[in-house]
Amino acid sequence: MRYRLLGRTGLRVSQLFLGAMTFGEQDGVGAPKEECARILDAYAEAGGNVVDTAVNYRGGASEEIVGELLRGRRDRFVLSTKYTVSRDGTDPNAAGNHRKNLALSLETSLRRLETDYIDIYWVHIWDRNTPVEETMRALDDAVRSGKVLYVGISDAPAWVVSRANTLAEWRGWSPFAALQVPYSLLSRDAERELLPMAEAFGMSVAAWSPLQNGVLSGKYTRPDGVVPGTATRLSPEAIGELERTVAEAVRTAADELGASAAQVAIAWTMARSPAVHPLVGARHVGQLVDNLGAAELTLPADLMADLEEATG
Repeated sequence: MRYRLLGRTGLRVSQLFLGAMTFGEQDGVGAPKEECARILDAYAEAGGNVVDTAVNYRGGASEEIVGELLRGRRDRFVLSTKYTVSRDGTDPNAAGNHRKNLALSLETSLRRLETDYIDIYWVHIWDRNTPVEETMRALDDAVRSGKVLYVGISDAPAWVVSRANTLAEWRGWSPFAALQVPYSLLSRDAERELLPMAEAFGMSVAAWSPLQNGVLSGKYTRPDGVVPGTATRLSPEAIGELERTVAEAVRTAADELGASAAQVAIAWTMARSPAVHPLVGARHVGQLVDNLGAAELTLPADLMADLEEATG
């Protein structure tokens, strides 16, 4: 596993980030704590150092599991969590990017994660009701307090991120060092504005769902891909023609390279830009180990062209 700098900071982060949305079995498909421990250990043994969660994942169970599993070794990891999405559906102020929710969400995350600081604190989604100035000033206050080291933003329009970082530059506040976006062979919208913007601001990019909910791994298109009765995010019947075409192109490239389809799909996102860090997650340690193999895979130019041609 190689390391890169986070945005225009001196913080070293691994090529692949570990997504902890699957940590916990609450509210849908996930992994029990024992399997989460195996997943985290396998990631750390491979050299990974970034663990990404959120205040709302699994109703808070994800943060609690991560905190427990990092006891005694927390400082060796770059711990990343997010706020914005509601912590309490009965409280109108338990969601959004305003100062009150930021403050309470941050304290909640610190308690669950059993730490006194967050390495990367993310705005989870854009909140059109909160002025950008309020959000950036509140984030800067969190950085100055020592409870947050760096800040990032997820799932926001390029103009919002650009305005936020320009304000931060003018006023001496902490800018967004990183951006989270959905990015895969089947989700390339970020290439229009978000990735060029990130490059212009020197931001790192965490690419979530690089396997497009598992479609690019082939599990929905292979005859043996989904075991009947297994809980999955998608139904094989819901996979469209384009998805099947691209998944087949990925499988063909994988066969040629002697790699797995998942490794090829993840390696493609990294090959597009050195600033892109795929977020890999898993319900089973075997899935994660396979995904981690993407860090050692180099895609030839002709295969890159074939994959991109398949997307239309």
